Amino acid sequence: MYSIGEVADLFGISVHTLRYYEQENILSPLRNHNGKRMYDESQIKWLRFVLKLKETQMPIAQIKEYTKFVKQGEETTSERISLLENHQKMIQQQIDTLLATNEMLEKKITGYKIWLKGKNS
Repeated sequence: MYSIGEVADLFGISVHTLRYYEQENILSPLRNHNGKRMYDESQIKWLRFVLKLKETQMPIAQIKEYTKFVKQGEETTSERISLLENHQKMIQQQIDTLLATNEMLEKKITGYKIWLKGKNS
């Protein structure tokens, strides 16, 4: 079991962020006998997934929707698939954009290097 501070340190996020995710019903930490938030391994695994979704620009509203589907159980499997497939398409578009931009930059850098080489000859 991990305290809120330990989880924040583990993931490099703020305690405030963890409390916000709880407020938005994305996280549901357990409480110890003193009422302090505690996180078990399943919650750590869930948070890791949530943070990956966030890292790939999934809006909080969609993360909340996905969380709601997960909590509703197996009958929402189709909805979860659809939501994740849509997000995956968005990620692929970002990848395609980054690859095209990287190719453009590589050509620009190569052109500058050729120009410098010719200038210094």
